[in-house]
Amino acid sequence: MGREQQRSTPPHPQPRSERSLILGSLAEGPKHGYAIIKDVQEQAGITLGPGTLCAALSRLEAQGLVEALPGEERRRPYRITAAGAAALAERLAEMSRFATTGLSRLSAGVVR
Repeated sequence: MGREQQRSTPPHPQPRSERSLILGSLAEGPKHGYAIIKDVQEQAGITLGPGTLCAALSRLEAQGLVEALPGEERRRPYRITAAGAAALAERLAEMSRFATTGLSRLSAGVVR
């Protein structure tokens, strides 16, 4: 696979990123898997595969960060829990501090 082809491939998130992306999507309200995938793609430009999403939702549910709602045929919606909202808020605050520091360093000319 050539370099140009690699650049055009959507990025694949790391597990901690998957958590933030999914929780961020569910912060808007309950969604089923396809709606989460579509929202993450639109908001972050990252494509979560169905298998990746399913495994991540299972982990998030086991951690008490999301909960499954009664399904509609094959679609099972999920919603963020209070613990999930708190975890997301903490992660977003960390990311904000990191972004602020990085942008400050860039504007100060630290990068050569």
